[in-house]
Amino acid sequence: MERLSLRYQWALLLITSLLLGSVLQVFHVPAALLLGPMIVGVVMGLSGAQIRISKRLFVLCQAVLGCMIAQSLSPSILQPLLADWPIVLSVLLLTLAASGLSGYLLVRFSDLPGPTGAWGSSPGGASAMVAMAGDFGADTRLVAFMQYLRVLFVAAAAAIVARISLGDSAQSSGLEWFPHLGWGFAATLAVIVLGAVLGQKFRIPSGALLLPALIGATLHSSGTVTLQVPEWLLALAYALIGWTVGLRFTRPVFLLALRTLPQMVVSIIGLMLLCGAMAWMLTRVLHVDMLTAYLATSPGGLDTVAIIAAGSRVDLAFVMAMQTLRLFSILLTGPAMARFLSRYARR
Repeated sequence: MERLSLRYQWALLLITSLLLGSVLQVFHVPAALLLGPMIVGVVMGLSGAQIRISKRLFVLCQAVLGCMIAQSLSPSILQPLLADWPIVLSVLLLTLAASGLSGYLLVRFSDLPGPTGAWGSSPGGASAMVAMAGDFGADTRLVAFMQYLRVLFVAAAAAIVARISLGDSAQSSGLEWFPHLGWGFAATLAVIVLGAVLGQKFRIPSGALLLPALIGATLHSSGTVTLQVPEWLLALAYALIGWTVGLRFTRPVFLLALRTLPQMVVSIIGLMLLCGAMAWMLTRVLHVDMLTAYLATSPGGLDTVAIIAAGSRVDLAFVMAMQTLRLFSILLTGPAMARFLSRYARR
């Protein structure tokens, strides 16, 4: 792969991603336009591809997702969360406990340093975890590998669960790819750019996604602006996010992580099973379906879970509320957990 020019690498990435994404869509796989590019990116990254997605493009893509989420958000989302706050709080605490247990066992039975194991196993926004890890003595390369490896596992598992739950209705076949766009589209672009800029300027974790979602939801639910996020723009954002995740799986980092890769995989699968058990418990006490509960508790990145939820006809507002609450909980407790694992989890 290194022998190919950057132009040919880009051409190969585009063509194979389009082909694989189209095949997955034919079989009604949820988030096919995310999973296809992500899989191709992983293969090319491990093959030595040198192309990378600009961080600015990745940030803008997160803002596009924020506006897509904003169309499903309204003040009424707070009512079920507040009404069932003991259950919501219990799920958050159990998630933190599952994350801590996963990180403890990973550090205990591998050669990973405590901070690296703690931040790598934290089920929050992957990009936010990587950004914060270096400030607490963690190896950011291994943290990034662990975080995006978990995103890959979670995205594949969530797509399979959605496909089994919804059958051929998992992916809508009546999408209008190029709708008529009015001034609402211009307003949506303004929200995207404003949210992305402010999120980066104030260094808000996952702010490029959360700020456009909040700003857009305020405008959209109040009737001030009707947001327009066409399918072609979402497909482009999905592909760029998939490539960003996939191309991070470079050969040097993979070789660095190879010694502890089995422990990483077991840790990820264990955390996914624990979160799946919490999802089942959630369906017993709340009026939510299993797929909604699974995505709400799924330990993946905020952006990838949003993409899968949007293509799976679930309660997107509930999913994003739970994921956002967990993200901020992880950010608040992450430093203390890293110190705890560094002190007590080493053999």
